[in-house]
Amino acid sequence: MAHIHLEDGSFTVFWVLLWWLIAILLIGIALYLLRSSKKPDPKKITIAAFVTTAAFAIFQVQVPVFGGVHLNLTPLIGILAGPLLGTLIIFIVNILSAAIGHGGWGLVGANVLVNLSEVIVAWYVFRSMNKITSNKFSSAGVAAIISLFVGNLVMMAIILISGIQGVHQTPGELLSGLSLLAAVNMGVAVIEAFITGFIIVYIGKIRPDLLEGSRK
Repeated sequence: MAHIHLEDGSFTVFWVLLWWLIAILLIGIALYLLRSSKKPDPKKITIAAFVTTAAFAIFQVQVPVFGGVHLNLTPLIGILAGPLLGTLIIFIVNILSAAIGHGGWGLVGANVLVNLSEVIVAWYVFRSMNKITSNKFSSAGVAAIISLFVGNLVMMAIILISGIQGVHQTPGELLSGLSLLAAVNMGVAVIEAFITGFIIVYIGKIRPDLLEGSRK
């Protein structure tokens, strides 16, 4: 799914620092709000640990198309952990991924913004869908599709704004290539939507209490 699979040096130092600074600012806000809130729910911490492990593992399973596409599980992170814990999860997953060569260190900031957009949108859409329908599969599936679509838009915007050093393409040519990649990603998004839906339905049957925070 949406992830900038470029090596270090693809963006100029200015853009690397800018995306990192924005990501650090959002992480700082998430930490502040978490510390200001009431005592963390042990169930949420357990869920966060689970989805962090699952997301990191699935990040490394790539389909060799357009430089590699993969599932993200970011919609699942948003639905189960929420945007605050989700911010920390996304940061950890991207740091660990960069440590084993999945994306450059300089692009961690940009990738955090891409994945965080998916987490936030999935969290919001799932909560909104729950007010319309009690069908958890539909709510999770729609949340996954919409959030992953937004993630692709954010990915494309960051690359187009930053530019890629050493690539001599017009903005139109770059947009064309990115649009094709986004189309492939959205094909994978359908698969992820089904997986997310089945997981949420399963959790809703055996541990409905874990979804209580997503109903409000």
